[in-house]
Amino acid sequence: MIYSLIAVFPTVLIIMNSFKNRATIFAHPFALPTSETFTLDGYKTLTESANFPLYFLNSLTVTLGSLALILLVSSMAAFALSEYTFRLNTLLALYLSIGIMVPIRLGTVGILDLMVKFHLVNTLWALILVYTAQGIPLAVFILSSFMRGVPRDLKEAARIDGASEYRIYGLILPLIRPALGAVTAISMVPIWNDLWFPLILAPGEQTKTIVLGASAFLGQFVNDYNAVLAALTLAIVPVVLLYAVFSRQLVSGITSGALK
Repeated sequence: MIYSLIAVFPTVLIIMNSFKNRATIFAHPFALPTSETFTLDGYKTLTESANFPLYFLNSLTVTLGSLALILLVSSMAAFALSEYTFRLNTLLALYLSIGIMVPIRLGTVGILDLMVKFHLVNTLWALILVYTAQGIPLAVFILSSFMRGVPRDLKEAARIDGASEYRIYGLILPLIRPALGAVTAISMVPIWNDLWFPLILAPGEQTKTIVLGASAFLGQFVNDYNAVLAALTLAIVPVVLLYAVFSRQLVSGITSGALK
């Protein structure tokens, strides 16, 4: 509980002070906004100086698109690795494990060159594809262990009843829902908070994510503390809410993995 309070307190302080005037931010930083100190000047500055609704939509599109591809591709790969025995099974699993250890940013130059060749620079697809590649190794590692824990008798019974392999794959997914929730929660935060790849692959005004837009805004309005705190609030709150939604699945997935 103490650790949770320490972790949450800075976020609460930022949100709280974003609704106070500048004098009160410095005079009473820990006080709640009152009718006398409450102001929306920071948010007005945001709407007048930057297109934050577009930045938010871009971040949401990239995050949800990446998560959808990560879950789809990783679950299918995990099903194949856990269900079938073939010559390259172990080698392929090892190859994906290396992807967990090697940071994807080491390949930034090659990724940028690839995106230029495919004319994907300054598009949201560039970010979605990179984040999908970044999230697949860990997702496959987690989902494979859960799929191995599904009783084989269930799958064999489905095959006897004439179910196709795709149908069996679809039947298994609800059984590993905690693992899917854990993968979603783990993959979501790095995607939303990333500044590196949006700055390199999609720095255009129409493709900026909210973190990149907030960073550019902070550099421009560094002395306007109301606007700075408002920008930070818009960048922080959505991912905190999304993480809270999936946190139960994350804990359930971790505990289920521990029991295995």
